Amino acid sequence: MALPLALTMGEPAGIGGEIALKAWLDLREDLPPFYLIDDPDRLAALARRLDWPVPIRPIDAPDRAPPVFPDALPVAPIDMTVRAQPGHPDPGDAPAILGAIQTAVRDVLSGRAAALVTNPIHKDSLYRAGFHHPGHTEYLAELAGAGAAPVMMLVCPGLRVVPVTIHLALRRAIETLSSAAILHAGRITAAALRRDFGVGSPVLAVAGLNPHAGEAGGLGREEIEIIEPAVAELRAAGIDARGPLPPDTMFHAEARSTYDAALCMYHDQALIPIKTIDFHGGVNVTLGLPFVRTSPDHGTALAIAGRGTARPDSLIAALRLAAEMAARRAAGS
Repeated sequence: MALPLALTMGEPAGIGGEIALKAWLDLREDLPPFYLIDDPDRLAALARRLDWPVPIRPIDAPDRAPPVFPDALPVAPIDMTVRAQPGHPDPGDAPAILGAIQTAVRDVLSGRAAALVTNPIHKDSLYRAGFHHPGHTEYLAELAGAGAAPVMMLVCPGLRVVPVTIHLALRRAIETLSSAAILHAGRITAAALRRDFGVGSPVLAVAGLNPHAGEAGGLGREEIEIIEPAVAELRAAGIDARGPLPPDTMFHAEARSTYDAALCMYHDQALIPIKTIDFHGGVNVTLGLPFVRTSPDHGTALAIAGRGTARPDSLIAALRLAAEMAARRAAGS
């Protein structure tokens, strides 16, 4: 890959720094080159504290990362002093955290980085510093000037899931579910499967909301009034959408082999199966942005930060998937 991946620092009180160090230490010969946008002194001190032999090399441009990567972890300095200690976020670090994201977005939009990989942020700490976005995805959409709302996909070997409603209380998720939201998620997902995952003729499995997909209205009418019309519109648009399907029979191995992605109606309906199948290696992918963005499918893990026990599996999978998706986009452009 000619261009490196841009990896953001995430919440410095969390595990982002140490999983980046661990990924480079264990697998640098088998990973796509990346550079971390962070404080080099912080990372060097963290490596010393954990007794990990990871040389840190500051770089002044993304194109310096690939030749450096085999021998040292390339770091684009944030030029700010990080205040947080492991497990203890500091709202004063918000400018550094958000600045790293802004730098990464500029790098991918300008063609200096192949794709964006984000370490987890701690939203409560950012909110206390005045951050007004619901989360990472919405902030990235604003920075990128994305016209339509992005769509979240979770990926592991053997399963891709898209929650139509995301971080809402279950009652609120049911109240806000609409045919338009399902239609939007289905269109964005089908386009991404073709462009970024190399699926020529995507098949979407659309979950029902109620047990047994509503039992023809006996257990709820959302399938009849909301989901079925959306499936019909997707099919009319040339997308092979199937459903609504009973959610309890969609995720065993035989069922998973019949579709390319599952549209789920609420957060846990999507995340429970993927975390059951691959708890440590799932990847969060944002669809609908003008660049590739992936992220580990876990949070900041403040309770174990700084101990060196956090597993880098999900970050490694996110880096590899970002490189694969970026290569497909480049080949198709």
